[in-house]
Formats: sequence, C-alpha cells, structure tokens
Amino acid sequence: MTISAPLLEKFARDLMLAAGVSQPKAVLVANSLVAANLRGVDSHGVQLLPFYLEQFAVNNIDIHADGHVCSENGACLTYDGRNGIGQWISDICCGHAVRLAKAHGASVVVARESNHFGAAAFWSQRMSAAGMIGITMCNASPLVAPWQGKETRFGTNPICMALPGPDTWLLDMATTTVALGKIINAMNNGRAEIPPGWAMDKEGVPTTNTETALNGLLMPLGGYKGSGLAMMVEILSAVLSGGAMSSQLGALRAPGQPMRVGQVFLAIDITRFMPMETLVERMRTLVSLVKSSAPASGYDEVLVAGEPEWRQQALRTREGIPVSPGVWQALVEAAGQLGVAVPESV
Repeated sequence: MTISAPLLEKFARDLMLAAGVSQPKAVLVANSLVAANLRGVDSHGVQLLPFYLEQFAVNNIDIHADGHVCSENGACLTYDGRNGIGQWISDICCGHAVRLAKAHGASVVVARESNHFGAAAFWSQRMSAAGMIGITMCNASPLVAPWQGKETRFGTNPICMALPGPDTWLLDMATTTVALGKIINAMNNGRAEIPPGWAMDKEGVPTTNTETALNGLLMPLGGYKGSGLAMMVEILSAVLSGGAMSSQLGALRAPGQPMRVGQVFLAIDITRFMPMETLVERMRTLVSLVKSSAPASGYDEVLVAGEPEWRQQALRTREGIPVSPGVWQALVEAAGQLGVAVPESV
C-alpha cells in the first residue's frame, strides 16, 4: 500500500477528529507522525496511531488537557502535562524553550506527566527551525533491562539534536540498538527474523526471532554504555522534572495506567556565539571533512546523521509513503469503528 503524504496525513487527522480530539491537536499529531514516515522512520509514523486511538478510547490519555507551567526560574522551566497528548505538551514546551533561549542564550525545559510524543526529531527540528540548536530527550515505558540485569527498568530513552540550516545535521537515536517500533515493524511486514544485536529473550540471551524479541528485552546500545546513557536521560527527563521514573511509567501498547512520560527540551541560541551564516558554513566544512574519509569495504560513501532520512524524504515526497499490510489493516479497522472514510492508495 502506497499513499501520498497529504492523503495519509488527512486520514490520520480524520481518525483523531472522529475520536474526539480537537482540530489543532489532531493536525499537530497527524503532522508529526507522517513527518516520521516521510523520513523513513516508520517505527514512529502512523504505525503508532492505532495505539494512540486505543489510549484515547479508554481515557488513558486526557485529550482535553493542556497542562500548565509549574515553575519558571531564569532560563529553566518545569511543565506539568496533566496526562495530555504528548505532541501537544511537547509543542508548548518547545515554544517555551525557544522563548527562554532568546532571552537568556540557552534554556532547559522539563516536562512531567506527559505522553508519547512520536519521533524526538520532530521536536528538535521545531527548535532548530527557530534558529536554535535543539536537543530533545525523554524517558519511556520500561522495555530494557539495565546492563547485567534481566528485568526491565529503562525505556528506549532517545537522544536527539538538530541544527538550523538546510539539511545540516540531525541525530535521533535510541539508547537501545533499535527502538521497539522497528521490531513491531518487522512483525507488521511478516518478517520472522530480525538482525543480530537488536534484542534478547526474557533471560537476557540474544535472539533474532521476532516473536521472541517482542516478548523479551531490547538490547542496550553498546552494552553498559547504552545503559549509562539511558540513565542519564532518565535523570534529565524524570528526576529533574519531578516525574515518574523507570518502572513507574505506564506503557503505550498496554493501556491500564497513564504513561507519565518525562521529557526535556534544550535550546541554544547560536547567535550568542556567532552569526547563523557562520555556523552553517562551519557545519558544511565539518560534514565535508567527515565525508572525505575513504569508505570502508562494503560501503559506497560515508554518511552523517540525517542524510539517510533526508534522502528518504525526497523519495517518499515524490513517490508516496509505503504502509505495511499490518499497519494499514489496523488503520482500516479503526476507521470502521469510528466511521471514517478510507482513502484509496496513491
């Protein structure tokens, strides 16, 4: 199934409107999900929407909540999301982060009692579009055992950084080898096996079986180093925000208790250091230096963070977004339940 980005975004928006979500919130969430699909990050695209709709249906997410500022002290702000839609809370927090960075040169905004916000890149890019270096992190449902453990205590706890300028540099990485969504994507595409190093079984033994991985543990990125990075993110997004930590979080794919996600948004005003044009030019030089390295055996070129996604975005903007049979079926079923028309493939 291949569908154009505008049509897929409208479909996602219509599903949320039918579920009672307000127009501004439905527009924002649909835009964030399809933006991930356009970049080829299908694990954080419309694949998530059926889970969101389920959370809305059982009131596990308060679709009406806007949250509120708990404290503002200089360049630092704490926000309580009041269990609102993750993208809506994140958009508000990004606005505060940019506002405070313009006033102070840099800012730190932490949020508690929020929900899944889609791909972290969307929010870092939100800040970089305003002329900032945007850094976004969050904790997440515990799916990862700490190094040397076999019981889950951390989420995928992503780290993301975006710079202004046309396709300058954009890093968005989980602190696990891959996000859980990539394994779910493998299942949705009927792949029985996943690459080595992605996951472990319940006992902490590495596995390449998709079903075993879904019922097991995600692999920390780089072993103990990934576990350390996950805890760093937990400190910044959960300890500092006064929010839920580690196993205190709920789960997107298992409604029953609020997710209680913590998030952190950091903005750095580049113009406090140099003119924007200078930063962009220096980044072009750095990227050129890195890419000038001779490719290793088996590779045609050296890529930097963001390049694969920008190429996918150009391709999918022209040719449409491929949606796996499993994801499309889930969306069609949701449409049937909500009385929403299903678009034709394009």
